[in-house]
Amino acid sequence: MSRIPLSKRRFLGRAAAAVALATIAGLIGAGPAMAQSRPFKVVATTGMIADAARQVGGDLVEVRALMGPGVDPHAYRQTRTDIVAMTQADLVLWHGLYLEAQMEDFMRDLAKKRKVVAVAETLPKNMLLAHEDYADKFDPHVWMNPNLWSHVVVAVRDALITVQPEAKAIFEANAAAHLRDLAELANYTTRVLSTIPAESRVLLTAHDAFNYFGAAYGFEVLGIQGISTESEAGLSRVSELVDMLVARKIRAVFVESSVSDRNIRALIEGAAAKGHTVTIGGELYSDAMGQQGTYEGTYLGMIDHNATTITRALGGEVPARGMRGKLSAGG
Repeated sequence: MSRIPLSKRRFLGRAAAAVALATIAGLIGAGPAMAQSRPFKVVATTGMIADAARQVGGDLVEVRALMGPGVDPHAYRQTRTDIVAMTQADLVLWHGLYLEAQMEDFMRDLAKKRKVVAVAETLPKNMLLAHEDYADKFDPHVWMNPNLWSHVVVAVRDALITVQPEAKAIFEANAAAHLRDLAELANYTTRVLSTIPAESRVLLTAHDAFNYFGAAYGFEVLGIQGISTESEAGLSRVSELVDMLVARKIRAVFVESSVSDRNIRALIEGAAAKGHTVTIGGELYSDAMGQQGTYEGTYLGMIDHNATTITRALGGEVPARGMRGKLSAGG
């Protein structure tokens, strides 16, 4: 479908947010219960943020993620159930940087009445990559670099401390342990990805979710669509990429768990028509993690899976089951 202009999307978002907030005015007035006899209620938009909140909050928090496996945050709109959950939460965490584009106006209105933190917007601007579509915005996919994600974990820690200061020592200790895990992850990804031959370090996926990955690990990153999945991939773009695959003899491309593989299949068929074989190197987690309750359903497992899958497909050396031997068989 054609892309909705930014100005129109903002208008629609404001209207939806106004209606939603008016509908639940009674809930907002009531306020969240702060009794210490129950877990502290945290609502997070994405699975990645929810995982950070669970790691830092431990048993003191009850975390709900609005978006599960395979859900595209660029197009997600809050449901009535989501609205009720957020207005009854002690803390709402969202990514920001225009990732949850359809929820932005609602979140900014809710922040006037509740503790709401856009955790990725705490990153210094000099760490962010420019958004290809809008000059005043940034690429939101910072979780693709574990070192950048560490800053988000710190923001989650600080948000929890702000609303539950009596648990500061616990949150700080939990965050420190998780930051050590992220340092281990960053070392692992750097080590295995560096074994891929330099000429093979080309990552082609459905949309541009991997620019921070490319900047961190020295990859050329190509997406059929732009940074947002709302952008359209024209026939000329697909044709251009087919010619590139053939000319450079690139043999593996990647699908994403939260994006249709239609355009990737078109690339493969286009290359085949020109006598060049391209295979799918694997499915990567881009805007959502794996299934809940699995290792891939955690941030560590998500990035471990991606780095391991990319390394294997592009000719590098990698352990069969990833960093800690926890990846699913063949993962």
